[in-house]
Amino acid sequence: MATRTVIQGRPGPSVQEVLAGDVNPAPAVMLAESPAEHLGHGDVSIQRYFSKAWHDREVEKVWRKTWQLACRLEEIPEVGDHVVYEIVHDSLIVVRSGPDEVRAYINSCLHRGTQLRTEAGSVKQFRCPFHGFTWDLAGKLIHVPGEWDFPNLDRKDFCLPEAKVGLWGGFVFVNFDPACEPLETYLEILPEHFKAFALEDRYKAAHVAKIMPCNWKLAMEAFIESYHVPFAHPQVLGYYGDENTQYDVWPGVRHVNRMISVQGVPSPSQADLDPEVTIRHIRRDVPFYSGAPIVADEEGTARAKLAQRAREKIGRASGRDLSALSDSESLDLIEYLLFPNMVPWGGQALPITYRFRPLGDDPEKCIMEIMLLFSKRPDGSHPAPAAMTWLGLEEPWSMAAELGSAAMVADQDTENLKRIQKGLRTSRKPGVTLARYQESRIRHFHETLDAYMAAEG
Repeated sequence: MATRTVIQGRPGPSVQEVLAGDVNPAPAVMLAESPAEHLGHGDVSIQRYFSKAWHDREVEKVWRKTWQLACRLEEIPEVGDHVVYEIVHDSLIVVRSGPDEVRAYINSCLHRGTQLRTEAGSVKQFRCPFHGFTWDLAGKLIHVPGEWDFPNLDRKDFCLPEAKVGLWGGFVFVNFDPACEPLETYLEILPEHFKAFALEDRYKAAHVAKIMPCNWKLAMEAFIESYHVPFAHPQVLGYYGDENTQYDVWPGVRHVNRMISVQGVPSPSQADLDPEVTIRHIRRDVPFYSGAPIVADEEGTARAKLAQRAREKIGRASGRDLSALSDSESLDLIEYLLFPNMVPWGGQALPITYRFRPLGDDPEKCIMEIMLLFSKRPDGSHPAPAAMTWLGLEEPWSMAAELGSAAMVADQDTENLKRIQKGLRTSRKPGVTLARYQESRIRHFHETLDAYMAAEG
């Protein structure tokens, strides 16, 4: 039974009201809402978006203390396969060290500090390119050139230092803190909520990274609320619920929050829009819905017929029978945040995962990544995972054809983010003011961030 929550002043229909009318019902985890009623109301300091001192503290308090997405398991399927994960000054070799084992080694030779690897690949051992010190995949030192000249070197003390590794949903996570909490508790409610979405049954079909003209937090914030949609993305209002988006922040949950935006229904600001216009607009912007004509159902709504088309196309592409897939999983934006920087989406309609990182040591630029996770075939097989496409600061997302219609929205946000970063620099107002409900996910993120920044040790 859906939980009905009245948000004073929020226009309808609510997400829960839309879901209640669906032909194929949504999973139970979506049939409730938890509006933030326990968060503060003060402004968020602007210094955190450009201060080098704040950035330096983030490195120590956040990036060296939290669990972070490093890669997908399908990127390292065979023993010796590895990727290089970098965050500010730190670098890790994330390697399949055994058939059922993944390790993450500090990417630095213990002789004179040379990086052992600079890119992904497959090796049988890690050999320093400078002097040839060599470690096996278990991190043990196996060769020292001219070992006679190192009388005080004890091989057993020269094992490669490791970061913690955890696995969930087909992702590999890393944590630099040897005393960190287990990934299982850090994830809190996320595994339970994603049982219906089974990200471990997906593979990375596209991966695009772009250098962004702003702090990593600003970039992420633009993608975890829909309050900006009528002004930044007005083209979607005919088929996208913006002002009636549902935002969920659960009491006692530190690292996870959620929003659900319905598609196939117009924005509340265009409630009287003809359903045929809704269909025409979504087909204009999202090539996925092209093909044979789509006609509104007998009740005069577009949503059910759009969901039916989506199930058919996703089912054909994956070789699966998706006739029972919920309308919501077929159509809607079901987006979670895992602190600090991972944004995984549920459902099949928009199989996106975002990752946001600082660009090196510059607090005013960042790396934003968009990954598309498509369903594996019924037997678990899948194409090779996509290599990352890199876009520079001045290159638009639209250069990455593999992103489809998602690129247009990302480009619109990028233009605004340039202005936000510059505007915060010139502002005489010391804080950012956030909406009570529509920006509650941002406030929740900053309250968790503040707790990490204030923690001892």
